[in-house]
Amino acid sequence: MLNLKLKDLYSAFRDPKTIRALAGEINKEALKLKEPLYIMEVCGGHTHTIMKYGLKQLLPRSIEFIHGPGCPVCIMPKERIDHAIALANVENAILLTLGDMIRVPGSKTSLAEERSHGCDIRALYSPVDAIKVAEENPDKKVIFFAIGFETTTPMTAALLQMVEKKKLTNLYFHINHVLVPPAIEAIMQDGQAKINAFIGPSHVSVISGAKIYLPLPEKYNTPVSVSGFEPVDVMQAILMIVKQKNENRAEVEIQYSRAVSLEGNTKAQKLIEHYMQPRGHFRWRGIGDIADSALELREQYSKYDAEKVFADILPTEPIDDHKLCICGTILKGLAKPNDCKVFGTACTPKTPLGSCMVSSEGACNAYYRFGEI
Repeated sequence: MLNLKLKDLYSAFRDPKTIRALAGEINKEALKLKEPLYIMEVCGGHTHTIMKYGLKQLLPRSIEFIHGPGCPVCIMPKERIDHAIALANVENAILLTLGDMIRVPGSKTSLAEERSHGCDIRALYSPVDAIKVAEENPDKKVIFFAIGFETTTPMTAALLQMVEKKKLTNLYFHINHVLVPPAIEAIMQDGQAKINAFIGPSHVSVISGAKIYLPLPEKYNTPVSVSGFEPVDVMQAILMIVKQKNENRAEVEIQYSRAVSLEGNTKAQKLIEHYMQPRGHFRWRGIGDIADSALELREQYSKYDAEKVFADILPTEPIDDHKLCICGTILKGLAKPNDCKVFGTACTPKTPLGSCMVSSEGACNAYYRFGEI
């Protein structure tokens, strides 16, 4: 049996010699580009890789990164944060969510502040942990504030399946699962952002398949490379895109062939479809209402749906960002974090005004942590 250590699995994908070799190939190929390349890396995980490993500094000026809306914490509008805060204040309630959500400011306060005032708000490492909390607190209303893109949605669906099997009656779901393709389509339809290629997040396509990006090349003539998150993955994806441009091709290519297929995980897709359906509309921070861009529980599971069970206490009015915050403009690919007047001064990871500074996948957070490379 192989005696593998964790670093053995990723060290080759962070190898400086390989990164520099790929940079050399990209720079050579880029000399043939007929126009500048504006690559939107959809996911904030890619933004952090680019910033952490200084990949931008290895590339020619003809290649620019446009940061996308692929961070579930960043795109959550204030009114949804206010939903979480209202639910946390329900008598006898325990609110469960991911760690970063706890620090995102709502319209007046945050979950972190509410917790300091006595609300029972807990961060989950895995959605399945919600089962244990519900079983240990049968007299409490346990509410799971579920967020994420296609990547994490199957876990929420699997959790609901477990709740059904165990016949739990005190666990509720506030569903905030959003979808990548409608958001990208909205940005392209808007037409303001300079984008002529995409790096697609591999974890999304492990579930949904690379097929979700097929309309982009056909409709907008934009190459797409579905990429892993290690620096060698990202550099290889960039090289694939540059070659597509030079060969006058616009296709969906899979860089992360270690786990991504065209069709994705069909079993997970069926599980999601069983419990959830497209929501009529969902308001994204900075982008606005996008039809069919999120999911909701199907009607037959409404007894678990916190938005219906607790509808009377949930605010319904949309709430805009702080007037000094440009998170929305960044998420639309129209600005960089250092274009913001309060970046690194009034807005820091310790004193965030916007979600992009809070989230560990946020563009502002990446610039703050790694911007001096």
